[in-house]
Amino acid sequence: MYTILPRSRGPVLGVEINGKVDIAQERALEAKAEELIREHGRISLLVVLGDHVGASFEAATADLKWMLANMKHLTKIAIVSDSKLLAALVAVDATFAKLASIEEKHFDRKDIETAWQWIGSPS
Repeated sequence: MYTILPRSRGPVLGVEINGKVDIAQERALEAKAEELIREHGRISLLVVLGDHVGASFEAATADLKWMLANMKHLTKIAIVSDSKLLAALVAVDATFAKLASIEEKHFDRKDIETAWQWIGSPS
């Protein structure tokens, strides 16, 4: 399940994910992101991940396809979690994201305010 965070403004979409995301939720989230892309051209995403996050195979596949198709519309991605493994994965992925002109960073949950400041700052 996901929730749009109330601090989402302009080209910044903040989302909190807890539990399992199904394909209907993935499609709804894609629609919201595409609405912002139409309005702003490029957007940034702040994603807060809960402790027990998952996705159906169909939703995960759709998410990957959407990300690959829309990389040119992404400016920054902030991943907020307390997972050390995810922090390491984001660090590796950030190298590849740079090739697509996307800045990507991981933040611990205690640093969410810093994540909001970073995601809202100019690139």
